[in-house]
Amino acid sequence: MSRKKLNKLIAIYFLIVGLIGIGPLIYWLSNRSDRPERSNASFTSLFSLNHNYKFTQRRISLANKVLIRADNSPDKQAGVVAFAQGDFATAIDKFSASLQMNRNDPEGWIYLSNAKAAQTGNVIKIATIVPIGGNLNVSREILRGVAQAQYEVNNTGGIGGKLLQVEIANDDNNPEVATQIATALVKDASIVAAIGHNSSDASIAAAPIYQQGGLVMISPTSVARNLSGIGSYVFRTTPSARFLASTLASYAVIDARKTNIAICSDTKAEASKSFKEEFIAAVFEKGGKITNTNCDFAAANFDPQEIASQAISDGADSLFLAPSVDKLNQAVDVARANKGRLPLLGSHTMYAFDTLQQGQADFNSMVLAVAWHPAAIPGNQFALKAKKFWGGAGSWRTAMAYDATVAAIAGLKSSNSREQLQKALSNSGFSINGATGRVKFLPTGDRNTTGTLVKIRPGKISGTGYDFAPFKP
Repeated sequence: MSRKKLNKLIAIYFLIVGLIGIGPLIYWLSNRSDRPERSNASFTSLFSLNHNYKFTQRRISLANKVLIRADNSPDKQAGVVAFAQGDFATAIDKFSASLQMNRNDPEGWIYLSNAKAAQTGNVIKIATIVPIGGNLNVSREILRGVAQAQYEVNNTGGIGGKLLQVEIANDDNNPEVATQIATALVKDASIVAAIGHNSSDASIAAAPIYQQGGLVMISPTSVARNLSGIGSYVFRTTPSARFLASTLASYAVIDARKTNIAICSDTKAEASKSFKEEFIAAVFEKGGKITNTNCDFAAANFDPQEIASQAISDGADSLFLAPSVDKLNQAVDVARANKGRLPLLGSHTMYAFDTLQQGQADFNSMVLAVAWHPAAIPGNQFALKAKKFWGGAGSWRTAMAYDATVAAIAGLKSSNSREQLQKALSNSGFSINGATGRVKFLPTGDRNTTGTLVKIRPGKISGTGYDFAPFKP
């Protein structure tokens, strides 16, 4: 072979070797260029998870932080610090001292019960979700029912010898926050039931998470029909919108002879929409009519000053107010502008201290459909116990939260697992005696019960000059 041919072969050999060698290098470099993007994506995902975790943990407390700051005190603050450090004896002393100054603080009562339970080391844990940043008074009402049920069971031997702890979570009645809270509770294997949420929008958003995670949710206050049958792990102790609306429509059309009713509702709130639709159906069924008055609390151009005049112009003989919890102030404005021209009807959301405090005489004689009233059942033991515990019998939200908690307690007495609790509540034979009578669930998760009527009248119980009083036409 000539030297020229040999040199050519050697060159081809090194070229091939070079190409083979550079291939992995090119592959490595090309993949290396992708690495910063994947690394940034992973970092972003990790940051998001960490942020969500911190966000939810700031809103959840077993007794290690004060969520209702309006009810804070030096003793209560010292109690949460001691609890967080595992010094349960000091926590008990401090929470007790705080309650001596404010006996109506339901968060304080729950924390005290939690500390006493922690001291024994033999506990069973549930959660309750309330809208502290959305409606503080509603949150207190719900927590009082939970706190009273917890106190009673823990002072009568607990659940199979285990004392009940209640973790409080704040969702602000925000559906997005509610889903994050629900996700955190589902992941916490120590939680065996959730009492909540308050608003129907929050409950509907969170329900699929509880269902998928196999954690029982019992809402004490959500009435929207969309919650009915949403999942086998989802229950409620309040009557649905259908039962409440039918009760009110019967009074309005048959008893009060109001046959042409104008309606104000919140088109962005499921509970308000459900109540409106069920009320319209019930009014038509009973022979009444609904005016074409356009009154939407959620509308950008909502003007409370014009509503009553429009309704009267449309031939209305009464005005029905069905706001969401966070639109209660708009309903108050409508009532003020009405100046007594049209008789007022109201949904269960109007049963609030703010209605009495802000509305005063403008709401006098308004009739509402609610789940319960303490004086509606003569000799009601819950009302008597609540009056002794809190100084007052409480609202329908307190009673429904109590019923939701005692239902969970009754179900857990047979087994303290999530799955067994669901089976117990779903059993056709399940029934307990609660604040508002028998608590029994339909296959849809709804409670088998009806509503009751109340009327706003002058009185001294609330301290506003007006009270919600039981009413029979």
